[in-house]
Amino acid sequence: MRKSLLALLLMACAGLANADVQLKDGYPQRYTVVQGDTLWDISAKFLRQPWQWPQIWHANPQIANPDLIYPGDSLVLSYVNGQPQLMLERGGSRGTIKLSPRIRSTPVAEAIPSIPLQSINSFLLSNRILDSTQAFQSAPYIVAGQGERVVSGMGDRIYARGTFDPAHASYGIFRQGKVYTDPVTKEVLGVNADNMGGGEVVATEGDIATVNLQRSNEEVRLGDRLFVSEERPVNSTFFPSAPSNPVSGTIIDVPRGVTQIGKYDVVTLDRGSRDGLREGNVLEIYKTGETVRDRITGEQVKIPDERAGLLMVFRTYTKLSYGLVLNANRSLAVMDKVKNP
Repeated sequence: MRKSLLALLLMACAGLANADVQLKDGYPQRYTVVQGDTLWDISAKFLRQPWQWPQIWHANPQIANPDLIYPGDSLVLSYVNGQPQLMLERGGSRGTIKLSPRIRSTPVAEAIPSIPLQSINSFLLSNRILDSTQAFQSAPYIVAGQGERVVSGMGDRIYARGTFDPAHASYGIFRQGKVYTDPVTKEVLGVNADNMGGGEVVATEGDIATVNLQRSNEEVRLGDRLFVSEERPVNSTFFPSAPSNPVSGTIIDVPRGVTQIGKYDVVTLDRGSRDGLREGNVLEIYKTGETVRDRITGEQVKIPDERAGLLMVFRTYTKLSYGLVLNANRSLAVMDKVKNP
């Protein structure tokens, strides 16, 4: 299957006309793309604020998708009419061309992605957010295992009870995880669904379905719930940008269970699409300042929050979002804050 990935739109700029967008100190005159590079990494080599590339991209309105950037290509900084401009030297014998948007289809593995997709692809196979606990209670559930087993594994046959969609045969099997609440208002924001495995409905009789368990991450138990497999693939064409609305939120969980958060860790935010967050939005992370005792007055004083990193939102739900930490200059933790960059 062939598809287009996000091009390095930064490289299509005609100049830095916006005074708020500045070249990074010590930017290279030439950079050769290597395997493992991402849009974010390369943009950060040239711009102080890499998410601001939409402000400097001179887009061709007649073309929907720009060029792709490949390992071996070289990016050369030059000046046209006094304005800095990046030119692309194709690797091998393809010559030097000026970047301009156009469509090009290529196998996914050949072009560089915008962010390291391997950091989130495996994660999204095993995590899902539901809006409420009622969503679990109304879903079909495992009522019996083969041979009266109470736990089952890959290759076993299980039996589930509930209402099944005849248009879908593939189901994920989930167990209720954490219930997320707003740290301030205590509103229920969503429920984390822990993926136990998946299977195919091979027969139904009344409200009982026979399911072949095709994969299992852990032991599947009686009472685990079945949901239609989520057809929501990871968007490989992120457009890094600042949120269009003011956003002030909190990191409320680290789904992988670690206590200290670093680069390329996935975090859960207490803000979602209803708050104006979109996939690709970049947020600054602020380390929550400690509350200390003033030894002179005896008062409790809160130390100011300090900027500690950046993250990009890659999956949004109504009230929650998943973000990928792109960089961190100190150890991060649950309850650290996120804001517009």
